[in-house]
Amino acid sequence: MLHCTPFLLFDGNCAEAMTFYQECLGGTLRLTQLRDTPMKDMFPPEKHGRIINAYLKSEAIEISATDWMASPDFEPVLGNTFALFVTGETHDELKTIFDKLRDGEHNSRLQELHEMPFGIYGQFYDRYGIQWIFRGARKE
Repeated sequence: MLHCTPFLLFDGNCAEAMTFYQECLGGTLRLTQLRDTPMKDMFPPEKHGRIINAYLKSEAIEISATDWMASPDFEPVLGNTFALFVTGETHDELKTIFDKLRDGEHNSRLQELHEMPFGIYGQFYDRYGIQWIFRGARKE
């Protein structure tokens, strides 16, 4: 089953911001630093203290977030610091929606759906400038 939540991108202050949101909204907050994942070797050591995944759940409110990891190739600016985060159970379920939304060549920063240490991942900005991030379980 597909699920969509807002996804916020911070530039080094994800833990601070998400802790503030938890104080305001209540609920449970989970923070994972890059250094605590198998992906740490894919990034320089200065990024290892950044939050790779934050997840806040408070009743019907869900927010996912991360610290910016794309610098210096792609810098955060107002407008590209949020995304829609789509999660799914299977590769095929994600692939169907991914292919429809990406709309051929009318997108930028395309990362096709691919295997990562945590499962399936892909992303792009659509022709309207909205970033879509996809994540799912490993391929069957």
